[in-house]
Amino acid sequence: MRIPLLILVLYQLAASALSQPSRLSDSDWLAEFEKPSASSLIVAQHSIEIRAAAGATVWYSKKLSGNVRIEYTLTIVDSGGVNDRVSDMNAFWMAMDPMKDTPFGRDGKFSSYDDLLLYYAGVGGHDNTTTRFRKYEPGKGKDVLHEFLDKKHLLAGNTPYRIAITVKDGRTLFSVNGTLFFDYADAQPLREGYFAFRTTKSRQRIKDFVVQQLPD
Repeated sequence: MRIPLLILVLYQLAASALSQPSRLSDSDWLAEFEKPSASSLIVAQHSIEIRAAAGATVWYSKKLSGNVRIEYTLTIVDSGGVNDRVSDMNAFWMAMDPMKDTPFGRDGKFSSYDDLLLYYAGVGGHDNTTTRFRKYEPGKGKDVLHEFLDKKHLLAGNTPYRIAITVKDGRTLFSVNGTLFFDYADAQPLREGYFAFRTTKSRQRIKDFVVQQLPD
C-alpha cells in the first residue's frame, strides 16, 4: 500500500512544479514586429513587456502537445506612452505551419498568419469594440466562431487580467479572471503547436507565465 501512496505524492509534487511561474529568458521568446524599429520586447526573469508600434506576434519558442493549460497575467498599459492603447489582448495557440516545422519568421502583419493552422482569441480588438474566437484552417479561412460586443467582455487599461487557455480531449477553453469566454468542442482538434501573444499597437506587461501538461 505504500508504493501507490509514494506515486501519488511524486505526481502531486511534479504537478506543483509544473504549475509554478516559468523562469523566462530571451531564448524563450521570438518577436515578430510589423514596425521593428519602433517596437521592442523586454524580457525579465519572470515577466516580459511588449512595446508594439503596429502589429506584433511574440512566440513562445517551445512546442506544446497533448492536453495542456497555459496561464499568465497580462496588463494593457495606458499611461500616455507613445504606443499605449487599450486594445488587442490577443493570443494564438496550437499554431502550426502545414508547410514547415514551425510558424516562425513572419513580418508581424495580422494577414501574414492567415495560412497557419491555429486557435485565436482576440479580446478588445478593433479599438476595444469586439472580442472574438476563431479557428484558422488553411484553405477554409478564419471564420469568427464566437463574438462578444458588451463591455464586460472588453478591456480596461492598467488592469491585470489572468488568462487561462486549456486544450483537453478535443476542446479548447479561454477564460479571463476566472470567467469562461470561449468553450469550443472541435471535431478536428489541434493537438500540437506553438503559443504566441498577439497584439496591434499597444504596450503589454505579462507575468506569471505557466505551461502545465494535463493528464490524458
